[in-house]
Amino acid sequence: MTASPSTPTGVDPSSGPARLEPAKMRKIATASVIGTTVEWYDLFLVGTASALVFNQVFFPDLDGAVGTILAFLTFASAYVARTAGAVLFGHFGDRLGRKSMLLISLITMGVATVAIGLVPDYRAIGVAAPLLLLTLRLIQGLALGGEWGGAVLMTVEHAPVQRRGWYGSLVQVGVPVGTLLANLAFLGVLASVDHEAFLNWGWRVPFLMSALLVGVGIYIRLHIEETPSFQQVKDQGAKAKLPFAHLMRNYWKQVLLGGVATLSTGSTFTLLVTSGVNYGTTELGHSENLMLWAVLVACSLAFVAIPFFGRLSDSLGRRPVILAGVAAEALLAFPFFWMLDSGSVPLLFVAYAMMMLAFSANYGPIATFLAEQFGSKIRYSGLSVAYMLSGLLGSAATPAATVWLLSVSGQSSSIAWYIVAASLLSLGALLLLRSLAGGSRFDEAEVDANVRKAV
Repeated sequence: MTASPSTPTGVDPSSGPARLEPAKMRKIATASVIGTTVEWYDLFLVGTASALVFNQVFFPDLDGAVGTILAFLTFASAYVARTAGAVLFGHFGDRLGRKSMLLISLITMGVATVAIGLVPDYRAIGVAAPLLLLTLRLIQGLALGGEWGGAVLMTVEHAPVQRRGWYGSLVQVGVPVGTLLANLAFLGVLASVDHEAFLNWGWRVPFLMSALLVGVGIYIRLHIEETPSFQQVKDQGAKAKLPFAHLMRNYWKQVLLGGVATLSTGSTFTLLVTSGVNYGTTELGHSENLMLWAVLVACSLAFVAIPFFGRLSDSLGRRPVILAGVAAEALLAFPFFWMLDSGSVPLLFVAYAMMMLAFSANYGPIATFLAEQFGSKIRYSGLSVAYMLSGLLGSAATPAATVWLLSVSGQSSSIAWYIVAASLLSLGALLLLRSLAGGSRFDEAEVDANVRKAV
């Protein structure tokens, strides 16, 4: 069979939307993983720096808890911008295609991250320092709002039906790998300079290093092809004029329930990589190095566990695997803090590993799960807005909320109850929002029909 002019090279168009040959599929997956890893590295640099240094560099004249809360609110600001970025990039991603938006988001994120590493501290320029930090953090959020959804669709819309969960989970690996790289960067600096030098200039090095990673990501993304699902919508002249308006008119339940269903992933992961680091250093007296190593080991485990659970969702279905992960997060919330509060270093690592496994079961299939809720002509918008809404509800609120809860109650159990509440909300939304089966044709008509039955 001769491919039509609009069919990308290497695509088998024999049935439904064209799917790439295995070698091409691996190339697409690799490009998406590397790109999201760079983006999450950039994002979580700020999370780690908020836990370790920003309260001293940008809010030095404030009480310790207040300074930490303000540093974490700056961290949270990106999640507000992420939702706006999801709408903006989703609009153009559904109108112009996935590839161009991925390149723009990656460049934007890289520029903002390097600029954070160049911002003078509070002692040099006063209140302008935290304001500049906030502005650049908002730009980071806008970029990530467009990155994640596009990267997921670049793999999921190319993937064979029976392996869609697996390929979608590979994009999710960018979160632990990006976090791992961010922690390694800070560990390297902490091992090379003393504490005073770290506060003065050392913390900037991981941010400046982002320029190298972004360059690699751009090079790889220049060599990927547009997805067959978008190409099909384009060829049929079926693009939505106003994707976000179409989305909220026809899929608003999926957006809201999808955001709440994903809430616990953000709360749990942020607990591990940001709130937990702050709690371990300020409340338990652990060294910064020890807490970063705990995160690093847990993220290494997630690197393997996330694809495993994504592949499992191809066999068992998305929702059962996700439900098991969310339930495990709730059940482990109190034991997690019991082990941390014991003061035992081995139990600290066990606690982090157990909670990261629960998170991985939840997070591995969630990208494909959300993508399967929306028709192809508004899928970029729907997937991005639902996921970024979950970040706003979960990841953004968790660091500041946990510091506040701890300052008011003085008990780590208050944080555990917070994680339990987030998990229960996600469980309720998942029970209301039925995932499409892994064998769906993944086209607009079938998705529309199924989601009307599901909600």
